[in-house]
Amino acid sequence: MSGHTTELVVFVLLFLLVTVMGFVAARWRRPNDLASLNEWGLGGRSFGSWITWFLVGGDLYTAYTFVAVPALVFGSGAIGFYALPYTVVVYPLVFLVLARMWSVSHVHGFVTPADFVRARFGSPTLALVIAITGLVATMPYIALQLIGIEAVLKAMGITGHLPIVIAFAILAAYTYQSGLRAPALIAFVKDALIYIVILAAVIYIPAKLGGWDSIFDAAKAKFDATPVPGDGILLNANNQLQYVTLAFGSALALFLYPHSLTGVLASKNRNVIKRNMSALPAYSFVLGLIALLGFMAISAGIKPVVNEAGTADTNTIVPLLFDKMFPDWFTGVAYAAIGIGALVPAAIMSIAAANLFTRNVYREYFNKNASDAQEAGVSKIVSLVVKVGAVLCILLLDPQFSIDLQLIGGVIILQTLPSVALGLYTRWFHKGGLIAGWAAGLAAGMWMLYLTPNPAKHQEHFGGSAFALSNLGFDTKMTIYTGFLALAVNLVVAALGTLLFRAIKVADGEDATARDDYFADEGDPKVKDLDLTGSH
Repeated sequence: MSGHTTELVVFVLLFLLVTVMGFVAARWRRPNDLASLNEWGLGGRSFGSWITWFLVGGDLYTAYTFVAVPALVFGSGAIGFYALPYTVVVYPLVFLVLARMWSVSHVHGFVTPADFVRARFGSPTLALVIAITGLVATMPYIALQLIGIEAVLKAMGITGHLPIVIAFAILAAYTYQSGLRAPALIAFVKDALIYIVILAAVIYIPAKLGGWDSIFDAAKAKFDATPVPGDGILLNANNQLQYVTLAFGSALALFLYPHSLTGVLASKNRNVIKRNMSALPAYSFVLGLIALLGFMAISAGIKPVVNEAGTADTNTIVPLLFDKMFPDWFTGVAYAAIGIGALVPAAIMSIAAANLFTRNVYREYFNKNASDAQEAGVSKIVSLVVKVGAVLCILLLDPQFSIDLQLIGGVIILQTLPSVALGLYTRWFHKGGLIAGWAAGLAAGMWMLYLTPNPAKHQEHFGGSAFALSNLGFDTKMTIYTGFLALAVNLVVAALGTLLFRAIKVADGEDATARDDYFADEGDPKVKDLDLTGSH
């Protein structure tokens, strides 16, 4: 820690500031009673445009984004910029899906995507499958936020897990007390810090490194000297298909994560969602600047921290770059931006996971007549358990394994798309076909991930999400995003299964969302143009 005292003091002071804000949030826009999922888990569904913009932005742009995207650019080059088209493409998709999901949820009181699936397809089994899928995909995502904090601590020379345990204990305490209001309030500070740090970085650091020409020249020299066919400052024939399918597949996956829906359902009306989907691409601009930090790190000669096992932790390159290039006090601000950037999404993710368990496991199978207060109480406890699980992932597993789990998580959550996203627009799929498609897509995805090695990390299996087409008999070095192929398998099986179940006249579930007076009890005229009766 020698030489990092100023950075540590600034980091701790800002961390304490957001901790106080987290506890104060319980009194911010306070309702008469927090003891319901609507209030504790969705902030009373009352957030306006500004709060929602910061909340959803804080939800989707995490600490892991801050360290992992530049790390990917640092290690592989242009393929790391897949995050840019991915975040540009995602907002029109979200506009189509989540605005309609808000309307359905607002009328029926849905809190989770599995709530919608339960009502839409009349199948508790399908809803349980969707809920468990969301929980499994979210858990490693929460753990990854810890890696962002851990990278900052390593850059300051702090080792051991105690600081992370303390940070998440504080997070657990104010989330338990304040619910979604805590990350909503803290998101203002988090995003302000990130914008300040990144804009300063792209102006100040290139000036110290001799300009952008020298930065790109240094990156090109590094990649030209490696034997890897898929790296470089430009895409090539080997990685273009992977780039396109990874960007599109990631965009499809992002809004299926339960925490994405949580931020949207907290909005007070559809106009808030529309305005946010128009304004959120501003974050994509910042993400492009964040990605360029990877090339800056190459030019600055940054060497990642080496773990006890002797492997390089590339997640540390951004904190080390800040440490080398910025004055100590501003480095502390930058570290706080990353650390606080972990707390906001981790809180929202744990709330979303807790809501899933409460509504779709506890209420469905253990207490069908649970009161609002009982639901809120269970969610609070489960949110604590989820955070403990995330900490245990870091304590007991190799952090690299957690990163691999997140790659798997994207493939897993994509398998909910036919039920959740397509289910909003059509009721054609049979519940049995959707379950069969989900199972087939998961099996295909796991098989492809198992076949994917990572020679650089000496992994024979589960080495990434770039599936080699040569495994399917094609004479090529091209790769494709595993989740994209797995989703294709899912859709084909779901369609064939639907046709089969209809042919043999297997009864389908009753659609509780299709009724003539669907919006009769809805006071907002902006949602009366929607017809969710679908087709049978």
